[in-house]
Amino acid sequence: MKRSHIIAIVIIAVAIAALLGSLWDSSSYADLNEAFAEPGKEFHVVGMLDRSEPVVYEPSVNASLTEFGISDLKGRKCRVKLAMAKPNDLDRSERVVLIGQIAEDGTFHAKNMLLKCPSKYNEENKISG
Repeated sequence: MKRSHIIAIVIIAVAIAALLGSLWDSSSYADLNEAFAEPGKEFHVVGMLDRSEPVVYEPSVNASLTEFGISDLKGRKCRVKLAMAKPNDLDRSERVVLIGQIAEDGTFHAKNMLLKCPSKYNEENKISG
């Protein structure tokens, strides 16, 4: 077998192994029921800010912690501890995607969050429309 064939086979094998490894470790979208069923596993949870609960952000105590409640798309509620400063548009967001895991205390510990803010896009449409 030629040396170039061996190198090509090795490169293909490494690429396949990298792909399988990334799929094995990747998180998945879920609701809170699935996240509570597997505490410690990372999930992307889609939900809405629970406006009946307060948003707590005290930068003088901990500038990297924001606490609030969410309700997932099936209606289950949960308290969230977000490991970052309070996002500016959190109160105006329509939906949030939390990336994190359920902790032993029953709260969702999010390391990151994505916001969907319809007001921002609606204002742009009104200007351009």
